[in-house]
Amino acid sequence: MRNEELTRNGAEIVDALTEFYEVLKEGGSEAVGRRFTVRTVELNLEPKAYTGEDVKKVRGILGLSQPLFARFLGVSVNAVRNWENGGQTPSKLACRFLDEISHNPKLFQERIRDAIVSKSKGREPSGSCS
Repeated sequence: MRNEELTRNGAEIVDALTEFYEVLKEGGSEAVGRRFTVRTVELNLEPKAYTGEDVKKVRGILGLSQPLFARFLGVSVNAVRNWENGGQTPSKLACRFLDEISHNPKLFQERIRDAIVSKSKGREPSGSCS
């Protein structure tokens, strides 16, 4: 496809990528840093360390019992009890999930509402993830 066949924005993108390629080909990565603005970022995604009281607060935000909270997190009820009683600390993965719930509780409250299934006779929830 030729630049004449592209939209104006498409042609600008192709021109910029062509220029980037030429600079890289001629001078390597050092030349790219001299010619273009290069930003390096780091994400701080280290999860918070959750105490038993913190876990209870997050569970309270969602309004779930220990068994339902455990099911929502994909852990055993004993794990949630141990976390809340201070017998164990949640894994980093669990802490990351708790961080996400704390950061956007409305999203997870909505997800829980969407997951509610009537327990009518003969009606089984469809789908399963093992």
